[in-house]
Amino acid sequence: MDASFTAEQDEIRRTLRELLDKRCGYEELRAAVDLPRGHDPALWTALARQLGLPGLALPEAYGGVGCSATELALACEETGRALAPSPLLATAVLAAPLVLALGTDAQRADLLPRLAAGDLTAALAVPGTALAAALALTGDNGGEWAGGGRAGGVQARRVGDGWRLYGQADQVLDGHSARLLLVAAHTGGFARSRTLFFLVEGEADGVVRARQTTLDATRPQARVQLRDVDAELLGEGDGLDVLPALSSVGDRAAAALACEAVGAADRALERTVEYVKQREQFGRAIGSFQAVKHRLADVYVQVQAARSAAYYAAWATVHGERVGGVALAQALEALRDSAAEGIQLHGGIGFTWEHEAHLYFKRACGDELLFGPAHRLRAHAADAARLFEGREVAV
Repeated sequence: MDASFTAEQDEIRRTLRELLDKRCGYEELRAAVDLPRGHDPALWTALARQLGLPGLALPEAYGGVGCSATELALACEETGRALAPSPLLATAVLAAPLVLALGTDAQRADLLPRLAAGDLTAALAVPGTALAAALALTGDNGGEWAGGGRAGGVQARRVGDGWRLYGQADQVLDGHSARLLLVAAHTGGFARSRTLFFLVEGEADGVVRARQTTLDATRPQARVQLRDVDAELLGEGDGLDVLPALSSVGDRAAAALACEAVGAADRALERTVEYVKQREQFGRAIGSFQAVKHRLADVYVQVQAARSAAYYAAWATVHGERVGGVALAQALEALRDSAAEGIQLHGGIGFTWEHEAHLYFKRACGDELLFGPAHRLRAHAADAARLFEGREVAV
């Protein structure tokens, strides 16, 4: 592994940071999360048209930039640093790779150029609250996460030459505003049920969407109900095995989320260091006290270790190694501890709506609820590596 960035990667990070510093300050962030979509459409247009961010990891043949998932993960570090609310995670990290991996030639030619241009936003809808399990982050995604038969979930049935869907998904990132839904649904009845993906227009008849009140307002989620909705099968033939593709997307998403969390943790630490240099107690800046220095030094070491893990995971996504879950666990812990120390060292203002410190802590907790928690991410990684299989454990 070459630990240095390429000139192209450095340029992506630099230009993205400059844009977000100008367009996504704290006041702009607060205004954006209160909008019906949960993000600023003008900022999304700038990210798409000026930087090509939604198509960064898509092939040039489909209007993308032609970079890899590594560059997309590094870009997520900058969006995480600013806590920028946008459909990037839902559209470019989760939905677009599934269309690329599973779609027919006609579906790719129709959808991917619009996704790459940012004209079309998409969301991944899995039944219930099983997003982490579906992405194979906290368990084997070949299990019961999708429901099916008498277990509920989202059901698909053939009607003539098409399909109809019925069911509900509760943790759909940007599902209230996405124009395209990728829905995981069960087909085949109770005895021979299997999971397939379907394309559903966001405004189709029978689709009922409602934005949910979430702990992290910068990561909008929706409840999506499908009431006998017309759908198009993603891919060709209902014998398609979609679970390996979903698991692969989950690992790349974990690497992107790890980089995003590292960016947020680094920014939270940076703001805290700035503050302790200014706040005075007993006639001197509190940052000069040894106890404060030690606490911030511990956080710094934790953030740097998480950054190393996240960068390795971003590199590994295109080299056949799956370590995204472990990197995400370390990054989430680093973000949580960095944000918590920031709140404490900011004193009474640290957890007020008027200050931004609490947003970083909510991002850490919200991501653990969605994609973790950290101990389950590590436990699944250990099981997948067969770390404790066939070994005696000393009592």
